Amino acid sequence: MICIARNTHFGKQGLKVSEISRLLGLTPPTVTQLLNSLEAKELVFRQADPEDRRVVRVNLTERGCEVAKKAKKHRDEILSKLVDYLGEEDSDRLADLLIKVHTFAQEHRCGLEQLPTNGDESND
Repeated sequence: MICIARNTHFGKQGLKVSEISRLLGLTPPTVTQLLNSLEAKELVFRQADPEDRRVVRVNLTERGCEVAKKAKKHRDEILSKLVDYLGEEDSDRLADLLIKVHTFAQEHRCGLEQLPTNGDESND
């Protein structure tokens, strides 16, 4: 939900499932299952793109926006406590290491695209 909130700007029609998948690094079927759950809880809604009826856009409901704001606030509070706990020097070191890990993962993709996606592959 935070991903949708962060990437849906005023006047934008919402995100496509493929966009959410790319942003989260998840497969479209996985995102669809997550969206089904959020839709059942009335936290998101889907609507056809007015320019291309084959495309479905996902938006947060008003309640979804409220939940996303609370989740973001909670996340920020936890990170603030972590910084306080670690201190400035260790926090900076952790941030630098996480940036390096992210860069490594982006450059090498860690072979994730070669992993089986549904467990049916015979060469597991």
